[in-house]
Parts: sequence; structure tokens; C-alpha cells
Amino acid sequence: MIYRFLTVFFIGIISLPVFSQPFIADKIVAVVGKTTILYSDVEDQYMQLLAQGEKVDKCTIFEDMLAQKLMVAQAEIDSIEISPGEVEMELEQRLTYFINQIGSEEKLVAYFNKSVIEIKEDMRDMVREQILMQRMQGEIVKGMSITPKEVKEFYNSLHPDSIPYVDSEIEINQITIYPRSSETAIFEVKEKLLNIRERIQNGENFATLAVLYSEGPSATRGGDIGWSGKAELDPAYAKAAFALKKNQVSKIVESAFGFHIIQLLDKTEDRVKTRHILMKPKISTEAKEEILNKLDSLATLIRIDSMTFEKAAMYYSQDEDTRLNGGLKVNPATMNTRFKINEFSGNEYYLIRKLKVGEISEPYESVDNKGKTVYKIVQLKSRTEPHKANVKDDFDMLKSMALNKKRSQIVDDWVEEKAGEVYTRIEEPFKNCDFTIKSWKK
Repeated sequence: MIYRFLTVFFIGIISLPVFSQPFIADKIVAVVGKTTILYSDVEDQYMQLLAQGEKVDKCTIFEDMLAQKLMVAQAEIDSIEISPGEVEMELEQRLTYFINQIGSEEKLVAYFNKSVIEIKEDMRDMVREQILMQRMQGEIVKGMSITPKEVKEFYNSLHPDSIPYVDSEIEINQITIYPRSSETAIFEVKEKLLNIRERIQNGENFATLAVLYSEGPSATRGGDIGWSGKAELDPAYAKAAFALKKNQVSKIVESAFGFHIIQLLDKTEDRVKTRHILMKPKISTEAKEEILNKLDSLATLIRIDSMTFEKAAMYYSQDEDTRLNGGLKVNPATMNTRFKINEFSGNEYYLIRKLKVGEISEPYESVDNKGKTVYKIVQLKSRTEPHKANVKDDFDMLKSMALNKKRSQIVDDWVEEKAGEVYTRIEEPFKNCDFTIKSWKK
């Protein structure tokens, strides 16, 4: 199956290039419709995959690229349009990824030996092609679903050695309480932000001050969080950001993350590119102790059977995502309730791994998905033993595998059909490759 070409191409986009390879004279090795593939394209992809420990032959990479070009050609025939703004936003996201990967914008420029503008120019056509390819692939598999019967048939078709091994997984219930900041702590944060805002209006650099003072993860990037749609942002942040003019700095904005000042860098009709300085009011020692004592008392009541964990979660937990289902935590990566123990980190990992089924942890401090301090007790609801996957216990995982295989086959069938319709010419050294899609040879 050639469906894997999507993954290969994506890796090629986000990987930093390998400059140590020897110089190879370039030439056109394929023509698909109005597009071409250069030998250097295949070689670059091959070297990048080698650098990541992937063992892929050049014929496989070449066939992936043929399929990619075929999808791009068909997307243009079907008048699937990509706006320049979409390409620019994707370029910004890729550059942000590169910068995070290598450490700073200065290091990125030195690594490529090109300016940021030149790097973007080199990537622009490639990024546009990938967006077109993804849109076309989405059209090919649109509306596709899979039935429980198909999942069972997929499982039964697996060779015993191909059935995946499932690590131990756990389910946890949790009760979470957020500490309240004092009015004094909130006042101090607002005063600091007002002072910083005044400094910016007097000519100081926003990005520099973000590095110095922001408490958000974007501080190292000068507060730049890239392009975002309204649905991706906190509602209060989004409202303030979309109301700004380019380079304008907002007044203080309170969101679920804390207090911000925001600078608008660029804007389209439905997306904004912003940077911000985030500050969070400090929590007093007294407030922490009060919550820890409350959680300790709740844990004691549950342990002596005066109250169930589920009822305590409903009455006392402040996590709206888990409170109404007895505190049962959902894994955001899989959207089911099971976690691998190594998906937890820090003190949470060490506390949970020691629990037996039914046991309740001691109260502890943690951080929620918005970076806010929260205090918890958790109960280990269940733990599975490591095992080979089966339909009863691992249906969601097998369903995902079966769905991917079905999508892959649909894409293969589409490519097989279209490859015979679109003009394709293949040159040496790839003429004798043993292609999965036989229509390439027609």
C-alpha cells in the first residue's frame, strides 16, 4: 500500500535538511501531468529518513512522490483552491516548529545559511503542494466509516505475530480544586502589566519584554503564539485579539490562563497572529494549605466509606470535564478513559504508579492543560495487565487500525485508477522499480 506516502512527505517537510550529503548532479526523473520530480527531491527525502533511523528504499520514496504529484494534479483539475493566506499561515507554523526544534531564529538562519524570507520562499511551493494533497486525500476518503463487523474481520485477518502488544493501561478518577488568588496578588499582576504596557508604548520592544517577564510557554519566542482561529483561543483572548489593529497592544485581558497584554502581528478574516505577555497571580501559602487540608479530609471520608469517590467528585471537584462523571478522567490523545502510566509526568507519575486499584492518593499539586496550578486527589479505578490486543478490551485501537487500512486501500484504488489517466513519464534510475501501483508502468 502507498498510503504511507503522506507520512513520509510530512516528515520531509518538518525535518531540518541534511547538508552533509555529497553533491549529486540533478535531473528530472519523473513527469506527472504538469509537474516534475527531481532526483535531488528523492535523495533529500532519503537522507532525511536515514537521519531519523528509517530504513526506506528510494523506489518506495519515489512512488510516494508520484502519488503526491498525482493528487496535486487532480486537485488542480477539480479546482480545489488554496488561498495565499492559508499557505502563509502554514509556513509560519512550520517556521515556528523549526525554531523550537533548533533553539532560536538566529540559529535557524545560521543553519540554513539563508534569511527567514529566503527559507519561506524555498518552502512555499512544497507547502502549497502538501495542503493540496491533504485536501485531495480528504475528498477521496470523505464520508468513509467502518462497522464493528469490519473491525472484527480486520482483527481476524491479522497474522498472530502482527497483533499489537498493549502495555498496561489505567483509569483514574480525580477530584480537583483550584486555589483562589488574593485581591492583592491580582492587583500586583495588573500593576506589573500596566507598567510593561507603558514601556512598550514608550518604544521598548514587546518581544524582548515578553522574554523577560511572560510566564507563558511562548516567552522564549518573544510571546509569539503564531496563527490561531477563534476556536483555538480562549474566548476573552480571541475577542481582544480580533478587535486590535496591526501592531496595536491591548489593554489587560483576563482569560482562563491568567492576565495578558496582547499585540496583533497580522490578521485575516478568521485568524490572527499574535504575541502576548502572560502573568499569573501568586497563590498564598495559606490558600494552598486550606485546599490540601480539604482534599485530605475528603480522602479520609472516602476511605472510611462515608462517601463514594464519585459522589465527592460531583459535589466538590472544580474540573467541569470530569465532575459530572464521577471524576473519571478522559485521555485527550485517544478520547477514551485509558492512559499508559508514562503519559503522566513528575510527581503525578510517581504517585499514580504506586497505587493499587481502589486506592486514593495523598493530595498533591499539579498543573492543568491551561498551565494553571491545581490540587488533586486521584483514585486508581482500574489497571490492565500487558497483553496482546483483543476485540473486547482494545476495540478503539483496533478500530483506528482498521480504519487506516481501509482508507489506505481506498487511496491505493484511487491512485491505481488515476495513474492510468494522467500523463506520466518515468526516467532512470527508477524505470525498473517494482511499484505497488502497476498503472505507473502503462
